[in-house]
Amino acid sequence: MSTTTQRHPKGLYVLFATEMWERFNYYGMRAILVLFLVKAMAFNQIDASQVYGSYTGLIYLTPLLGGYIADRYWGNKRSIIAGGLVMAIGEFVLFFCGHFYDNAALAMPLFYTGLGCMIAGNGFFKPNISSMVGQLYAKGDSKIDAAYTIFYMGINTGGALGPIVCGFFGDTGNNGDFKWAFLAGGVAMLLSVITQIVFQKKYLVDADGVSIGDVPKDAPKILQKIPVMIGLLFLLSLLTIALVYIDIKVVSYLFWLLIACILLIAFIIFSDTSLDGIQKKKVAVLFTVSFFVIFFWSAFEQAGASLTFFASENTQRDLGFYVVPTSFFQSLNSIFVVALAPLVAWIWIKLGKAKREPSSPFKMAMGLMLLALGYLWIATGVNGVGTGVKVSMIWLIGMYMMHTFGELCLSPIGLSLFNKLAPLKFASILMAVWFTANAFANKLAGVFSTLYPENGKTTSFAGYQITNLHEFFMFFVFMAGIASIILFLLSSKLKNLMEQ
Repeated sequence: MSTTTQRHPKGLYVLFATEMWERFNYYGMRAILVLFLVKAMAFNQIDASQVYGSYTGLIYLTPLLGGYIADRYWGNKRSIIAGGLVMAIGEFVLFFCGHFYDNAALAMPLFYTGLGCMIAGNGFFKPNISSMVGQLYAKGDSKIDAAYTIFYMGINTGGALGPIVCGFFGDTGNNGDFKWAFLAGGVAMLLSVITQIVFQKKYLVDADGVSIGDVPKDAPKILQKIPVMIGLLFLLSLLTIALVYIDIKVVSYLFWLLIACILLIAFIIFSDTSLDGIQKKKVAVLFTVSFFVIFFWSAFEQAGASLTFFASENTQRDLGFYVVPTSFFQSLNSIFVVALAPLVAWIWIKLGKAKREPSSPFKMAMGLMLLALGYLWIATGVNGVGTGVKVSMIWLIGMYMMHTFGELCLSPIGLSLFNKLAPLKFASILMAVWFTANAFANKLAGVFSTLYPENGKTTSFAGYQITNLHEFFMFFVFMAGIASIILFLLSSKLKNLMEQ
């Protein structure tokens, strides 16, 4: 075999860079969103949490539509560029919102417009770039797993840099400076699009040199015309702006929409007579683990909401020579992923060689337990601490490290499980179940963040009273811990269903 065939195609690194800048944009914006709302836009923490939940929930829902349009009408390449440009426009609109933050009559429409464009653009970008990685390789190529590992490093490189750079320019303590964080995100998004445009023709080809991600051959020609594409993007962006505004300001419909999506997909699959009993049992496993990941992500995604409030108000960030910006802490997860992923992979390999590797459901239960332990760690750090007293950064850093270990046990394992168990006929629609569960969890994360004890006020959820930070963090210990125990108990049964 020649040296050339052992190397990864250059197209992988084009996608790496394109995705890295997009993740820089997304995580940079996520790091300062609730801070901008509370400090500059005069939102209270409850309202800011609800905005965060609706935004991140819709972020995971719109790829279902964007992926559908790409598969049938626009192709991956056009969809990535279109989505990237809409996201860049969203960031620049938010830049102007940040500039006029003290003029509510102007700032609020700009805010919802920017947020809607971010959601709409993400719907076209997110599902298409990941699918192109696999298209670079011949079927059965052993380098594909390594390719996705490299691509994953691109995601986390952007995820680490975004909050640091956006926080450095925007999270300065001056309310008017948040606009620079949005500007940095918009510039990053333009760099992502430019990278794609400049290099896609030459390098985004398959193993035989044939271009990938192009417009489907049977797609209607009318939909390929630039004015028509711009018009459709404009209409879809308007729709998304309306959806996010309605969920936040009028009626919270998103939970019901997500439940309806899951029930509809379940009906479509389980009523299909072409699937035999064994296949349906494997699908039931996928629905079961999707239910449990809701508990994981709804607690994990506190990073962008209540944990940001905690970092801002209750963490000692003054090093004596430098005050660490609140947003910097959201880089920890990505930094820990890069550092710890090889260790976790090595553990699974060693256990596999010894024939002691846990089943996928058991690993996911471990992820939930590590999440619970992370919250137990920080709950211990704030136990007995009086109002207004700040605790050491070590409690927040230690929690993020344990949460990352939990993520590495749950997220890649869950995605792999869907690829293994999903019947080929329903592979795409079952992946939609995974994204819908993530959307539900992110919306729920916003609801849970409203329980954060602001100014000594008592909050409650399902009868659980929260009067201080210790009780708030223990809520997640109980929730994730109970879910973990139940999944541990079910793991043997689920393993048997998987192996039939």
